[in-house]
Amino acid sequence: MTEYMGTAYTGRGIMHKYDELLEESRKTIFLKCLPTHALSQVLNDLAVYFVNKGHKVDRFMNPGYVDKTDAIFVKELSLFILQASHPISFEPTDIGGRHKVFCFYDVYHQEQLFDHQDEVDQLLKVGKVCFEKSMAALKEAKNIHDEWEAVNIQRMDWTRHEEMTEELKAEIFGTIELAKPSHTAHRIIGSLSAGSAHDFIPSITKRLKRRLLIKGLPGTGKSTMMRALGEEANRRGIDVLYGWCGLDPSSIDLVLFPELSIGLFDATKPHAYDAESPRDELVDIVPLCAEDEQLETQIEGIRQRYQKTITAAGNHMQVAMKSQNKVRVQLDRALNVELFEKKLQSLYALIKTID
Repeated sequence: MTEYMGTAYTGRGIMHKYDELLEESRKTIFLKCLPTHALSQVLNDLAVYFVNKGHKVDRFMNPGYVDKTDAIFVKELSLFILQASHPISFEPTDIGGRHKVFCFYDVYHQEQLFDHQDEVDQLLKVGKVCFEKSMAALKEAKNIHDEWEAVNIQRMDWTRHEEMTEELKAEIFGTIELAKPSHTAHRIIGSLSAGSAHDFIPSITKRLKRRLLIKGLPGTGKSTMMRALGEEANRRGIDVLYGWCGLDPSSIDLVLFPELSIGLFDATKPHAYDAESPRDELVDIVPLCAEDEQLETQIEGIRQRYQKTITAAGNHMQVAMKSQNKVRVQLDRALNVELFEKKLQSLYALIKTID
């Protein structure tokens, strides 16, 4: 089982990479529900069920509660099961065909929902205000980070950067040419969570025989290097998985070549990692950034503004997630367990026919 982030809170809003799974999966099951933690355990149980049956499973975690599951994808069965109401709403487009919907809106004690409606409404309002403040701070942090990158771009040795990229292409791929089309997948590997950033790089890379950890300053071409290697793999028929992180969803933070059991990833903050085993190698592009005392002074001011803004985003997100968690707990207390379990039996019966 490999864990990814299901959605991400970014400087460009709430983002996800579910599009290709919704497009490619032979069967997608949409679980429509009120905000809940109950379906997370259901998805966890299903993930374990499929793993015990010998299947490989991708598990997509909630960015606000990184121990809660939003979706699973069973690779061999091409089966995608997701909570389709929160934090983003997804609607089926092929009902009666590839898409199946299970609705859990009707598995509650209505009188209990009514009794706590005012409390839930107030919590939702607080959560919404704090969430919007967090997203606004993230947008500002992204703009400040862009300033940081612009300063470093002008002092980079881009000729040597291109040479290093070409050397990596030759060293990683050699003469490999596969007689098949390359398949490209996209996953979110991390996001701002409640109070801080969180990533799943250890889970994603744990089975790789070789990990290349890229060290570089903002704007010095880490994403550019990984994109170039991914494009070279595509040209050679080698499958590629791109990983994206929260602040800038257009920036690549990881690239894997599963058939070669090789992966490269940005190992600098906010997801800082060091070589920790014989399979790890450092790709250090920090020395390609020329030292300049005047620019360093400019960057220090940018760095301080960035740190203050990203900290504010994390603090607002923490309050928002606490409010949302209280809503989920309150709504889960109103679950009619008998009706909930009855609906689950129908879900399990469908899954057994697919398996």
